[in-house]
Amino acid sequence: MSTYLVTGVAGFIASRVSEMLLDAGHTVLGIDNLNDAYDVHMKEHRLAQLQGREGFEFVKVDIGNWAELSLQPSVSDRSFDAVINLAARAGVRASMENPWVYVDTNMTGTLNLLELCQRNGTPKFILASTSSIYGLDAPLPTPETADSSQPLQAYAASKKGAEAMVHAYHHLYGIDATVVRFFTVYGPAGRPDMSVFRFIRWITEGETLHLNGDGTQTRGFTYIDDIARGVIQALQPVGYEIINLGGHESISMNALIAMIEQKVGRKANIEYHTFHSADMMANLADVSKAGQLLGWEPAVGLEEGISRAIEWYNQNRTWASKLEVGG
Repeated sequence: MSTYLVTGVAGFIASRVSEMLLDAGHTVLGIDNLNDAYDVHMKEHRLAQLQGREGFEFVKVDIGNWAELSLQPSVSDRSFDAVINLAARAGVRASMENPWVYVDTNMTGTLNLLELCQRNGTPKFILASTSSIYGLDAPLPTPETADSSQPLQAYAASKKGAEAMVHAYHHLYGIDATVVRFFTVYGPAGRPDMSVFRFIRWITEGETLHLNGDGTQTRGFTYIDDIARGVIQALQPVGYEIINLGGHESISMNALIAMIEQKVGRKANIEYHTFHSADMMANLADVSKAGQLLGWEPAVGLEEGISRAIEWYNQNRTWASKLEVGG
């Protein structure tokens, strides 16, 4: 069995990756600074599912703070089979309000973790990146070879910088590295500031549903278990590779809302807002490379995944209905 350092462990993707690793008998040291980028109650809920499990240890630490990270003995003085860096400041619109924190976490944090790897001889590094890196006019479905040199906001720019830093450390120190670019992840215990959670909450509770644009924008949504499984499969040696992980179905926001309405049994009260300049009109992953290199493909369809997300919300409605989701 192996020992892994998983960053952002209270986050949506990292918590599920950690659960799967623990289920397989591995040891996980999870770190997170539990910031308030979105409602911390959701992060505390996910972390509570991990704490107390055999093989799991949690340390509260900020990866963007080198002094804090390097002076934490359980992190800096320990041998890991891999570092799985899933900690990130995410969200395209929020990065316009405070771009500095995106650089601190996404770029400096990645650098700090890579430096730990080279000092401690950690052989494998995984970086979570984003489909937002492809910019405005990406071909659909989008292959990894599509242009990523013109990001639309600080979030995507910071991820591009992190990817470049990972390559530098692969080149200089031989660290085997996989960059996984995620496409619109959703599912149970999802981020409360993301569309699927918000739509389920707003429709279920009869609250106003806020929609940017006319709803014709499309996304290739990817179910959380598919993403987590892809991250774990990306632990195999590849040298240095950038690999898309995304769903195989594209849906417009209007069609997504209609699907949730049908499953919840209630109509949405929609308030339309101007489409945001930081957003992309469409995304959809070409995942042929993931299939070839990792043997990965998405398995959970959108209908099933949305049903699971609604079921989770109903089971946790007492507290989930009170989470801050933004406007």
